[in-house]
Amino acid sequence: MTWAETEMSGIDLGDQRLNSRVVKLLESLSERPSASIPDACDGWAETKAAYRLLAQDKIGWEDILEPHWARTQERMRAEPVVLCLQDTTELDFNGQTIEGLGPLSYEAQRGMYLHATLSVTTDRVPLGVLDAWMWAREPKGKDGRRPPAIKDGTRWIEGYERVAEQAQALPEVRLVYVADREGDMLGLMQRAAALGHPADWLLRSQHNRKLAKKGERLWDQVAHVEACGEILFDLPSRHGQKARPVRQSVRIQRVKLPINGKMLEVSAVVATELEPPPGVKGLEWRLLTNRDVPDLEAAATLIDWYRARWEIEIFFNTLKSGCRVESLQLASMERIERALALYLVVSWRIGQLMRLGRACPDWDAELLLSREEWQAAWILARKPVPQQTPTLREAVRMIARQGGFLGRKGDGEPGVKAIWNGLQKIAACVLGMRFQGTYG
Repeated sequence: MTWAETEMSGIDLGDQRLNSRVVKLLESLSERPSASIPDACDGWAETKAAYRLLAQDKIGWEDILEPHWARTQERMRAEPVVLCLQDTTELDFNGQTIEGLGPLSYEAQRGMYLHATLSVTTDRVPLGVLDAWMWAREPKGKDGRRPPAIKDGTRWIEGYERVAEQAQALPEVRLVYVADREGDMLGLMQRAAALGHPADWLLRSQHNRKLAKKGERLWDQVAHVEACGEILFDLPSRHGQKARPVRQSVRIQRVKLPINGKMLEVSAVVATELEPPPGVKGLEWRLLTNRDVPDLEAAATLIDWYRARWEIEIFFNTLKSGCRVESLQLASMERIERALALYLVVSWRIGQLMRLGRACPDWDAELLLSREEWQAAWILARKPVPQQTPTLREAVRMIARQGGFLGRKGDGEPGVKAIWNGLQKIAACVLGMRFQGTYG
């Protein structure tokens, strides 16, 4: 079985032909993630079949993701701790007249929003997409007002509820809901407490909230607590900033937040960078969690988990830049949603290849790649094809070389961009190998 057949095992769209079509299209899109749907498909017949699939009104995007959710849960079951990273991104379709889209940050922009939950291990290996919200905002009326809509905070609270459901299904696994400042809502904390905290939560704070004692504020009070110690880590390069070592002092305090006449006890953790480079704003993270944080070691673990939130940024970048979903030209938002369901799985797999190549370098490459795929990487590099199956790290690095990764001594490990670009060339080579095998 191919990886797509395994991932989509058990899919039931009411027609075996549709089931097979989903698997075939998923394979095609994963082989050429940056290509348009016609370019990803092998010929006009396959392209027509893909468009007919996406036009099936009786199929919801959830139906397509259902088997991936099941596989994700299976992968989560094998982990002691799973981080459930949640965030929102906007998809801008550049003014295309696609039915159902709405305004974005500006009224003239046409697009939609995607709110996703990505599950990862504490080593940052993506396990799968747990949940997703897709919606478009209503345009303003003639009176300049926008019709009432579901509050933005609802998606964060319901996102926690979905994670809580997973926690109940996986009692042996500790699930941790991780969100950036948008998730800093008393309503979310209150809902988690009402459910009995089946999943832990870890939020980056944006509000200096009131405490029980009049005039006291949360972060003002924590600032006066003596630091319990320091942590050190290497910050990777991002947003044009160079990689650098970071040293932070850490403060911890258990506090009570008043919510609707009741008190909710939470832990506050502040990590402040010491002596940042000249001209660089020092890193400071203010984190809230339901868990007790007794010492520096526990705080360092939470900070490391929060730093893993960057994986959902990589995931969204892969979806938008690698899979180029904002270039989809489909007639309606419903068709885009069905296509996005497939691209969510493709983006997850690219991230999985990157992280497993680092976390499990000695794995057999054929656990994730077909024999033709890894052989094609050596052929394109003009190197002798190994007689024995290479390790996953060797294969991923060889694929990434086709996408611009140089593999020099100081280059580290390849990122998702080099991998998705490399996969494009690998797919073309594999097609040639199959042609030669058939007609050679």
